[in-house]
Amino acid sequence: MMIPLRTLLCVFAVLSTTNAAMVYRPDSNRFYRRQAESSSAGPTSAELSKSLSALGAQATASTPSPPFDFGNPSPDYPGVVAQDPLGPTNPKKPQMNTPVNQTSVARLASVNSVDDWCTFGPLDPDVKIGEQEERVVAYCTKPRNNARVIPDGTVTAAHFVKTPLYVQIMALGDFTRIGIKENDLGGELDPHGQTNKGNPIGGNVTSNISGKDVFYEEWMNYVGHNILCFRVCTAGSDQATPQVECQHTLDEMGCSWVMPGNYNPDSFDTCDADPAYPPGLYVDNGSTSTFQQYVTGIYTDGEGKRKKFTNGSKDQSTPSVAQSLPNSSNCKTVSSISNGIDTNKLLPSTSSAPSSSASGSSNGGGSSNNNNNNNNNRNSGNNNGASGVSASMASLAAMMVAVVAGAVLI
Repeated sequence: MMIPLRTLLCVFAVLSTTNAAMVYRPDSNRFYRRQAESSSAGPTSAELSKSLSALGAQATASTPSPPFDFGNPSPDYPGVVAQDPLGPTNPKKPQMNTPVNQTSVARLASVNSVDDWCTFGPLDPDVKIGEQEERVVAYCTKPRNNARVIPDGTVTAAHFVKTPLYVQIMALGDFTRIGIKENDLGGELDPHGQTNKGNPIGGNVTSNISGKDVFYEEWMNYVGHNILCFRVCTAGSDQATPQVECQHTLDEMGCSWVMPGNYNPDSFDTCDADPAYPPGLYVDNGSTSTFQQYVTGIYTDGEGKRKKFTNGSKDQSTPSVAQSLPNSSNCKTVSSISNGIDTNKLLPSTSSAPSSSASGSSNGGGSSNNNNNNNNNRNSGNNNGASGVSASMASLAAMMVAVVAGAVLI
């Protein structure tokens, strides 16, 4: 059963004032919000816990959403297997037990299991993710792909799901330990970017969920200082193409909105799951609506002329949460994840985080909701692609707090 969330009130909001660089995305006239900043450090874990408890108390009035009819997915559906060339800094194929190199510029990410996955992260320390999206590099939980290695103790919660359409990792932790700036609300990485060459340029993504390593065309990765999520579209159908299920132009909405699932802290598990509704798709009383972010900005056309653009309308409403929370089954838990490598060899020199012996051993995994919200100023849509919440209750509550500013439901 899908649990609808749109009827629940968002009782927790944090105001944000930012100046975001808007970049025209040339592929299919899509728009890409490249950078987001915030003057606020976001709520504390105690504030989140109190707010999420209030949200959970309102969940009883919900009625079931219609099941998502995703057709008959096939791994051979057009657009599933990558056709992009291999990035010049990447190995020809994913490999385990490659040398540890914390200055690597490899950009091959693999998403395979709860303890074997990668994320893109900073190449340059002390530079916000939103300011270096085109040049970020791969960080992995194990020494693989010639990538940098995530130190033990960084990840305090991880949840891996396998669905008929995609695999997805959702993780909480202290990602300053891989060089992300403290309180950096992060950014969104995908195979397109403002130049259609990818963010990062030369980035490739694989999964071995089918029993062999496959390079996949469509994926999206949100990462911030205390939360990340990564979806890889491994199959497609006419009802749910890879481009739709890995739709990555909603980067202001955050992990729990775009990639709903289990964001519970201090736990690690692997589950089968139903596919989520495609990001931004809403079904109500037999009718379907599609959500768009409201953004304005300036782009340079093919003739070198600078032009203004507007996506959506600031006068129309923004849904506060995703259509539904997918049902999961066959869950298996593990106590922690660890690679056993000496953390002193892995931590960036600028990291202020204390060392710990194994992933999951830290108690500071509460993720802040930095998807800030101002219902009275819909033109303020200045939120990042990675922010989300760390719930101390069921994953239903973990989805409740999301952006309600600056977008349009059409």
